[in-house]
Amino acid sequence: MNAQLRATDVIYLDFSKAFDTVSHNILIGKLRKCGLDEGTVRWIENWLCDRTQRVMINGACSSWRPVTSGVPQGSILGPVLFNIFISDLDEGTECILSKIADDTNLGGVADTPEGCAAIQRDLNRLESWARKNLMRFNREKKANGILGCIGKSVASRSREVILPLYSALVRPQLEYCIQFWAPQFKRDRELLERVQQRATKMIQGLEHLPYEERLRELGLFSLEKRRLRGELIKAYKYLKGGLKEDGARLFSVSQ
Repeated sequence: MNAQLRATDVIYLDFSKAFDTVSHNILIGKLRKCGLDEGTVRWIENWLCDRTQRVMINGACSSWRPVTSGVPQGSILGPVLFNIFISDLDEGTECILSKIADDTNLGGVADTPEGCAAIQRDLNRLESWARKNLMRFNREKKANGILGCIGKSVASRSREVILPLYSALVRPQLEYCIQFWAPQFKRDRELLERVQQRATKMIQGLEHLPYEERLRELGLFSLEKRRLRGELIKAYKYLKGGLKEDGARLFSVSQ
């Protein structure tokens, strides 16, 4: 019996500073919902609260500051508390959600409009959960990870080597399905742009130039200009009849 092959999408998500940003108040509330007795909840609350920390650089210490969020890493209880904190992350999801510590993978069948819509709904749910729980997903980490691998494994810093590797391995991560999730907030656009800034700064002879000059030297657009250019090209095709059937539903040309 031949199994039918179906196209699937897998989205790899990562919480930004996951263990450090866990809200103590939200966590305590979830511990109570789990059915823990009040004595245990109070013990954990006392263990988390009233912590302080300081930073030492070159022998100089900062002042002690209170720690108002996060679960201690390196402890046995820390990962347990984090798993309890994200235990409701998959509530209401339609697709397959895998949780491994602070890494989250969302997968679903993507060969029908309904399947694609289900994946998008789940992404919206995850983003809503993150906002509600005072967490955020790290949108740039995967692309930065690949860029880091290039930096560590490739000795050459010539543009003939770095630029093709960036174009083939890193930039597609930043632009995959960009038509659907194009960042609307300035902070998100800047996060993406910093990856390309870092890549162009790796090239020998350009590291001391401003970002805009590096782009001109390499014949590149900023990521924001690339997104705008792609949108204008698509709109032009619709209006000129290149995608006539779809365009008829999206645009009406006034005479």
